[in-house]
Amino acid sequence: MKKLIPPYIRVLFIFFSVLGVMEYFIDSGDHPAFIKYPMVAVFLFVLLFLLIAVEITLNAVNTITYRLLSEEEKAKLALEDSLSLSEKSWYKNLMQRLTRTVPIEDEKQLLMDHDYDGIKELDNNLPPWWVYLFYACIIFSVIYLVRYEIMGAPDQETELKNEMAQAKIEVAEYMKTAPDLMDENSVTLLTEPADLTNGKAIFETNCAACHRADGGGQIGPNLTDDNWILGGGIKKIFHTVTNGGRDGKGMIAWKGTLKPKEIQAVASYIISLKGSNPKDPKAPEGDVWVDENAPATTAAAPVADSTEVK
Repeated sequence: MKKLIPPYIRVLFIFFSVLGVMEYFIDSGDHPAFIKYPMVAVFLFVLLFLLIAVEITLNAVNTITYRLLSEEEKAKLALEDSLSLSEKSWYKNLMQRLTRTVPIEDEKQLLMDHDYDGIKELDNNLPPWWVYLFYACIIFSVIYLVRYEIMGAPDQETELKNEMAQAKIEVAEYMKTAPDLMDENSVTLLTEPADLTNGKAIFETNCAACHRADGGGQIGPNLTDDNWILGGGIKKIFHTVTNGGRDGKGMIAWKGTLKPKEIQAVASYIISLKGSNPKDPKAPEGDVWVDENAPATTAAAPVADSTEVK
């Protein structure tokens, strides 16, 4: 009653097959599924326990069944087992073709005259698999020499440099339009009503406490006049909101709270407040700043957060 596959091989095969399927279908990021999701680990533990239990039970049943057989039945079963083993001679034939080994009883024909301290050497041929691999390496080396040294095909180092250069170009192109990678050099002024409405909502949530809802200024400076402490225009305002105002007394940096796209919207909204003439505005601070490239805008409503933007 011999089994073709040993029990421990069968248990491990089923267990790791299930594990592989779960890892393939469960999205667990950079960590294995059984580490990220504890229930997966519990399931695998229970599965392994059940597999072992089933194999132990089957083995016990086979043992008891075999003991209950008569001597004739046992002899017949042993004969069937021996026949099944002889049918697996294909494996031996395959290994013989790959190794060309000589049976132990015929090794005397391979003994060489070389003898050292009673240790003799056999004149075995190289295994065919090794010889074929050696020939394949020679063929590969010839192809490699012709392709890279004679025909001048790009080698790995050149391919890496080309791919890195192309990657830099693609990253630069992506950063031009990627909202979350925007900086003060790539930011542009938004003028669409929907964008200004979004900027107004951000302003009223984060900036009105210091600049008032109408941008007239309170703790922070007036945002509706022509005077700016740190410079006006979309790029300057974007920089100020992102990195904060003057050290120790200016507005905090909002880059940790607002995304670049949100800062762009609130900066554009601040610019739209120019000339809105709020009630009782704070006195002008800083210097008059004129953005020659900025298009004319109409009044709207407020941006960023508490403290000064100007």
